[in-house]
Amino acid sequence: MSARTVLFIAEPQSVTAVFPTLKAAGLQAGLADNLTGALGFIRKSQPCLVFCRPAMQGFDARSLLDQARAADAFPPVIIFTPNGNAEEATRFLSMGARDYWVEPLAWDKIKLVLPPEPTAPQQPEPTAPSQPQRPPAAQAGPGKFHIIGRHEAVLRVLALARQVARSKATVLISGESGTGKEMFARYLHHSSDRTDKPFVAINCAALPEHLLESELFGHEKGAFTGAISRKPGKFELAHGGTILLDEITEMDLGLQAKLLRVLQESEFDRVGGVETVSVDVRVLATTNRDIEGAVAEGKFRQDLFYRLNVIPLKLPALRERGDDVLLLAEFFANKFSAAYGLGQLAFTENAKNWLMDYDWPGNVRELQNLMERAVLLAGAGPIQTRHFLMGDEGWTPDDLTSVGAEQQAASQTPPPASMAEALSVMPLHEMEKRLILKSLEETTGNRTRAAELLGISVRTLRNKLNEYKKQGLDV
Repeated sequence: MSARTVLFIAEPQSVTAVFPTLKAAGLQAGLADNLTGALGFIRKSQPCLVFCRPAMQGFDARSLLDQARAADAFPPVIIFTPNGNAEEATRFLSMGARDYWVEPLAWDKIKLVLPPEPTAPQQPEPTAPSQPQRPPAAQAGPGKFHIIGRHEAVLRVLALARQVARSKATVLISGESGTGKEMFARYLHHSSDRTDKPFVAINCAALPEHLLESELFGHEKGAFTGAISRKPGKFELAHGGTILLDEITEMDLGLQAKLLRVLQESEFDRVGGVETVSVDVRVLATTNRDIEGAVAEGKFRQDLFYRLNVIPLKLPALRERGDDVLLLAEFFANKFSAAYGLGQLAFTENAKNWLMDYDWPGNVRELQNLMERAVLLAGAGPIQTRHFLMGDEGWTPDDLTSVGAEQQAASQTPPPASMAEALSVMPLHEMEKRLILKSLEETTGNRTRAAELLGISVRTLRNKLNEYKKQGLDV
């Protein structure tokens, strides 16, 4: 395919305005208004992308998507429409469309989905697309913020997210811990016209009220003990971009009133300040709790709830997503196999059945961590049920021998007789330290996320790290 040619299947007046910008960027643009002309252009010019109006006189996008599914190689198809809706978006995505956009077409968005310009032809591999075993609708999103899934519930939420991404409307993303709420928030930001502006996230549960207020709105010099200089808050840092208020239901009622003012007036006062600060910020919020129940109990302001809940996105739990479990397991297994320099790993049928039967209380985050463990234990593969290490069930001395064969051969020590004996080789405090450091590594130093992975409070994690510092460990 040509990395510098794009085909538009639409009425000329709906797309020609963007042609000069494409030409200035070194792109060639083709135009067709019927299926025969579109297929002829694709065969001749091999465009890297196709932008298609869903319906015109004598043309229906479904016929094009039927051709795309039947072809061995076909450029990605993006549906664009002046008046989109979630039902139509879900239908076209399930048929194989790469994405679903609401007009106007804009260069700053088109450039995000263009493949990189090839630098050398010495590695022609036309039979190896980027996702060779993944259906067209399984992965969508700009840059690295991909949403993996083809279940109807995910596609419905994704379609709504696309529809509102370019607006300034506040979005309340709810769902169980580990369902990917922050990923959806980042997807919204990077699909918006604010993508080149800051994305600032703050966890409302990680700080007490007085510190959280200072973090959100900043403070003036001398506002409180230790305030030795003026400090801008997260809202100021996010000016022009997006702010994510993670775990919004943990915010104190008094601070909720101040947040409401920002949402209504786009202004606030720094702690200890007398000047009003105005900002242009798009607000996203997440919660893993029943926020309407919190409103009924008087623990969350009703007016703030209505102001945040302009666009509600409810993420399904992993156990509700059917075959997406296997799709995500394969994605994470490939990701970690590549990261650790291993070949692509297959799953045994028993492993697949186990993955589908498990309840996944930790959702996608739990699956991701499980796949890293399984890849490391499987080595050359295939991934078997015993590599999930979800307890002692199914493990035998022979299993433990195979997992640790190289280490045992080097030490000339007999294999352990049970999982408990294998774990007892390492002192408990040392195992605890390794798990804590590993969790910090996986979360790139985010203590709140690390504490969630470990199932402990942030305060407990902080105390443990202070102990390690006293031992001379750099953490």
